[in-house]
Amino acid sequence: MESLLKLEHVTICYNGEPVVRDVDLELNKGEILGVVGESGSGKSTIIKAIMGLLGNEGMVTEGDIWYKGKNVVDMPEKELRRLLGPEIAMVFQDSGAALCPIRTVGDQIYESLREHEKISRHECDRRALEMMAKIGLKDGGRVLKSYPFELSGGMNQRVGICISMLQNPSLLLADEPTSALDVTVQKQVVEEMLLMRREYETAMVVVTHNIGVVEKMADQVLVLKNGEVREYGKTAQVLTAPTDPYTKELMRSVLRLKRA
Repeated sequence: MESLLKLEHVTICYNGEPVVRDVDLELNKGEILGVVGESGSGKSTIIKAIMGLLGNEGMVTEGDIWYKGKNVVDMPEKELRRLLGPEIAMVFQDSGAALCPIRTVGDQIYESLREHEKISRHECDRRALEMMAKIGLKDGGRVLKSYPFELSGGMNQRVGICISMLQNPSLLLADEPTSALDVTVQKQVVEEMLLMRREYETAMVVVTHNIGVVEKMADQVLVLKNGEVREYGKTAQVLTAPTDPYTKELMRSVLRLKRA
């Protein structure tokens, strides 16, 4: 079976300086990969490379990124843009900041969908309300008419998930999707993302500092340090019986409640 996503010996540079070195990973339909490591280890850089969002200073200098058998590194920009949204979507760390502050949520959702398909505003709103209901975003009609600054951080994060999932993408890339949220809302967002996996068999790459999120969501874990893979394998094995000294140190740093 062909992998949905495969990175082979990927090295990424900014201004000629390597920040990610020789990364290999593989993801099949419906699987979730957790990417962990300290700040600056290259976690977000990897998913930005998959999306083609490295900017003018960033570049994949070695290796290949395959999506459904197509190499996105060599893909023309127009072809890649056709994939982004319907096939590959992203939830940003702070979805509120990723939204335009002077346009309503409904307007931005409509613009996002219209970029890839012919759709009426009425049909767009219907689909958006249906998705919002699925992910627990109550009072969807009010949300569509609201500006991002009128919504809480948790609601904006759900709006980000809603926009990313509206076209049922095969691959969802999530960059610290819960870091800006309180613990209760974190749990809800994790459950909503798992619901998307169950409903649509969406594969996900979840970048996070939160080992609890990885434990709850991920089938596999990739551990990065200074842009290099230190450990990669099944979640249970990596979290409970790591072999790499850095991973062992990382796991020891996780606070856990002990029952008396």
